Amino acid sequence: MPDDTTEVTTSGIARLAGVGRAAVGAWRRRHPAFPGPVGGTDADPTFSLAEVEEWLRARGRLAGTPPHERAWQRIEGDPDGAPAALVRAGEALLRHAEDPVPGPLGELAGELGPFGAYSVLLDRHLDTHPRRSRAVPPGTAALMAAVAGPAARVLDPACGSGGLLAAARGPGGRPWPREIHGQEADPVLARLAALGLALRGNAAVRVHAGNALRDTGAARDVTGVDAVLCRPPSGERDWGHDELAHDPRWEYGLPARTEPELAWVQHALSRLRPGGTAVLLMPPAAASRRSGRRIRAALLRRGALRAVMALPAGTAAPYGLPPHLWVLRRPDGTPAPGPRLLVVDASARHRAGDGRREPPWEELSRTVLDAWRAFDRDGAVPGEPGVSASPAVIDLLDEDVDLTPARRLPPAARAGAVDLAGVRDGLDRALRRTLRLAPAPVPAPAGPLAGALPSGTRRAGVTVGELARAGALRLYLGGGDGGDGGETAMSRPGDVVIPVLGGDVRVVEPGGAGERTGRRHWLLRPDPHTLDPWFVAGFLRADALRRPAGRAVAASRADVRRLRLPRLPLDEQRRLGRRFRELAAFEAALRQARELGEDLVRGAYDEITGAAGPY
Repeated sequence: MPDDTTEVTTSGIARLAGVGRAAVGAWRRRHPAFPGPVGGTDADPTFSLAEVEEWLRARGRLAGTPPHERAWQRIEGDPDGAPAALVRAGEALLRHAEDPVPGPLGELAGELGPFGAYSVLLDRHLDTHPRRSRAVPPGTAALMAAVAGPAARVLDPACGSGGLLAAARGPGGRPWPREIHGQEADPVLARLAALGLALRGNAAVRVHAGNALRDTGAARDVTGVDAVLCRPPSGERDWGHDELAHDPRWEYGLPARTEPELAWVQHALSRLRPGGTAVLLMPPAAASRRSGRRIRAALLRRGALRAVMALPAGTAAPYGLPPHLWVLRRPDGTPAPGPRLLVVDASARHRAGDGRREPPWEELSRTVLDAWRAFDRDGAVPGEPGVSASPAVIDLLDEDVDLTPARRLPPAARAGAVDLAGVRDGLDRALRRTLRLAPAPVPAPAGPLAGALPSGTRRAGVTVGELARAGALRLYLGGGDGGDGGETAMSRPGDVVIPVLGGDVRVVEPGGAGERTGRRHWLLRPDPHTLDPWFVAGFLRADALRRPAGRAVAASRADVRRLRLPRLPLDEQRRLGRRFRELAAFEAALRQARELGEDLVRGAYDEITGAAGPY
C-alpha cells in the first residue's frame, strides 16, 4: 500500500474533512501549523497525506471520514500512480485472510470483504478512465453468459477489466468455471482484471497482457475452451491486416482492413473446442457491410454462425445504437440437415434507448433466451412476426448476405381479437397494480420538516455543489468533457441520473447499471453513509415539478450545483426516500398502463377498419 510519500490535493483534503475547498484554503491561511505543500503547482499544490491526516486527526476532523474515502486518497495520491497502487492493494487483499491489511484498506475489507473493498476502489479508478475499460454493462454481460451456458473453461480475448468473465459464474450461485482465461492489450487493465477475478472466486485465473490478434506468446496456447465471451475492441483500423494475411485462423476468409470485428469472430472460433460456443457483442453494421459479405456467407455455409440477435439501444455503448449478439459454434463435423440461422429483434419489443428508463432486463432476457434455447434444442423456432424467426441459410445467401434481424423477419401481423384480448388482460392487471400502488395521503410533517414558511422564504439546506466539495457525493457532468472538475462515468446501483434538458430524475436500479453518462445527462453518486439516493432524487424531482410548464429542470452546466437539499439525518432521509421510491413505482405502473391502453386503442381501430374491408 502507499507509504508516507503519498500526496493529496486540496480537493482530496476537503473530502477527507467533509468541508469545501474554501475551508481548506482558510485553514492554510489561519493556521501556521497546517502542512505546507510538497509538490504540484502554485495553483494546484499537493500535500503529504500522512501530515494532513495527522493535522486533521489532532483537531477531530478525520474521525468521521469513511474508510473507502481514506483508502481511495492513498490510492489516488500514491507516488507510483493509482494503477500501481491498486495492484499492490489487490495483492494485499488476496493475502488478507492470513496477513490482515492495516489502515483504511483493512477497515474497508473488514466492512465489505476483500473483493468488495477491491471493487469499490477499482470502480472508482475506472470511472476516471471510462474509455479505457470498455466495460460491458452488467445486464448485457449476464445475458451473454446465459446464452453461452455453463462452461468449465471460459476465455475473453479482449477482457478489459474482466466484467464479462466475472459474469460467467451466472445467477443463483452457479459454480465458477474451472478455468478463466483472459487477454488484454493494456497491461495495467490485464493485471487489475486478474486480481479482481481472483478475489471474486476460486477458479484458476490466467490473464495475459498483449493483443490477442497479434500475440504469438503463451496466450496462443489457450485453445479448446468451452466458451468465449467477447466484446471486440471498436474502431480498430490497424488490427494487423497486412502482417496477419496468411494466419491459419482465417478459415472463413481474410477479413478486410475495415472489418476488424470479423477478425475477432474468427479468432474466437479458433480458440473453441469442437462444439464450443462463442457469444460476441457486435456493432450492428457488422451484419450488413458489403466488405464482410463473403465471410458472413462462409460462416453460414459451414454452420459456424448460429444466431444474430438485436438488443435494444441503451444496452451497450454507443447507447444510441442497438447492438447485436452473434452466437457462434465451432463445427464438430456433425451434419446439420437444412441448416438455419436464428434471428431475433428484441429491440422491436423492448425499447430502452430513450435514456430515461432502464432496459427491461427480465423481459428482454426471456425473449432472447427462450428463442435461443428452443433453436439450440430443435434447430428451428416457430417464430414470432417482427420478433424472431429461423430462416434457412440458403435463403440468406443473396448478393448482400445482410443478416440484420429486422430485415430477415416477417412483419408483425395486425392485432386480432385474440391479441386484443391479451392486451386488455394486461391493461386490467396494470390498472389494478396502479391502484394498489397509489400513494396514500401524506400526514402533516413533523420534526425537521414541520412548520409553514412564509411565501418566498427559502428553507435552510445545502447545495449539490457543497455536497460534492464535502465528498458526500460525486458529480459527473453531462457532455463527457470533464469540465468543472467532472468526469464521465459508468452508472452504478444507487446513482442519481438527471436529464440535462428535463425529464425524470431517477435512481439507477441494480439490474440497470452500466449506462455511460453523456451529453444528455448528469450523474450524482451519493455516499450511502451520508445520503439516501431516493431522498436526493425525490427532492430534485420535486424541484423540477414545481417549475412552470415548459421549463426544464435546472440541470444546466451552470446551475446543477445550485440545486438544494434539506439538511436531515440519514434515518429521516431514508424514511422520505421510501416514500419517493413508492411514488416512482406508482409512476412506472401508470406509464405501463398508458402504453397498454394506447396499444389497445390502436389495435381496436385496426380491427374495426380491417373488418370493413378495403376502401
